[in-house]
Amino acid sequence: MTKKAIWIVDDDAIYQIIVNKIIQRSEMFSVISSFKNGKEAIDDLYNALENNANLPDIILLDINMPLMDGWEFMEEMGLIKPKFPKEIVVYIVSSSIAVEDKSKSKSYENILGYLSKPVTVNDLVLIASND
Repeated sequence: MTKKAIWIVDDDAIYQIIVNKIIQRSEMFSVISSFKNGKEAIDDLYNALENNANLPDIILLDINMPLMDGWEFMEEMGLIKPKFPKEIVVYIVSSSIAVEDKSKSKSYENILGYLSKPVTVNDLVLIASND
């Protein structure tokens, strides 16, 4: 199996450290990038498109973040999605147990799942092998 590029978009610095270690332990990913909010990640998507740089295969996206939350990120990503040379799949990773959030996540075709924090190695193995 080809190792994939994964992005973590989450404003919780401690969680980012934890999930980075879990991702490394899974040995399923070749590239791990982290962003503090949706705005940083969307800016990087635009830069990658402009410079023909590598895009992520998978994005682990938090919902509640400053500057640009997960839903705003998904709206913006939807606008540039036709320019992507490949499919980018998104998994919402949230501590929110709100039924509305889970329902809303189903309205985006790029969102393949809704995971509760913290993500486990088993979650990552399933995500990486889900082609």
